Amino acid sequence: MPLSPTETRAKLAELGHLPRRSLGQNFLVDGNIVRKSLELAAVAPGDPVVEIGPGLGTLTTALLEAGAEVWAIELDPNLHAHIDASLVAAHGGRLHLLRGDAVEHPLAGYPAPAGRAFKIVANLPYAITTPWLDGVLGGPLPERMVLMLQQEAAQRYLAVPGTKSFGAISIFLQAAYEIKPGHKVGPNCFHPRPDVDSVLLPLHRRSAPVLFARDVKQLIRACFQQRRKQIGALLRDKLPDSGAAWLEHLRAAGLSPQARPEQIPVALWSALAAGPSLA
Repeated sequence: MPLSPTETRAKLAELGHLPRRSLGQNFLVDGNIVRKSLELAAVAPGDPVVEIGPGLGTLTTALLEAGAEVWAIELDPNLHAHIDASLVAAHGGRLHLLRGDAVEHPLAGYPAPAGRAFKIVANLPYAITTPWLDGVLGGPLPERMVLMLQQEAAQRYLAVPGTKSFGAISIFLQAAYEIKPGHKVGPNCFHPRPDVDSVLLPLHRRSAPVLFARDVKQLIRACFQQRRKQIGALLRDKLPDSGAAWLEHLRAAGLSPQARPEQIPVALWSALAAGPSLA
């Protein structure tokens, strides 16, 4: 069971630790949400699982008790020391703890050997969610992710074409993952209480996930920075040497040059991943 709010406050006081808003330190204190996270990820004994920001170790402990082998990364030196002292030696080498920035190490040091499936279960620090996720989408891809997210971020990831929330990260994520309906999580499930609602979001890797090269990602992001312009004008402007070839490629995929970035479905954006050279 996770620590209650009272126990969490006592443990933080024992460690002399004040939660840092800048690091998104809102500690989960609801056992039902912990159980739901493991259930949605279908965590089984022997599963390799990556965790981001273990904090006081509530989710980490549940993963270990379920028999998972866990790779976790913690930036805060005080909390890293606490997890190292309280959990690493106690679990027979099944917890691999890295101190560092999750954006720089999105898989927490997990070596991701070829052919072996792995999962990510994480209560994410909200400030790093999108850059961290962008790193994960560089591959290799976990077969499942169950992520605790700020509700606003979840809305962007679930957004459909034609809506204001639909953008580059919506495309990158939906091209690689089926996103299942999320579970709303109220502020009272955390200590200290965040100012926003959260969502527990399950994602299942597609059978043929599409990954975008760095230059294609840059192009898509640039298009959404001018999301009211027509895609034909954007491509001619941003790809003076290859824009005509791109337009022909996308016309063949059923795209009108008059469409605006936010109107284009994920399947057609995915045509960019296999399109002409950007050079």
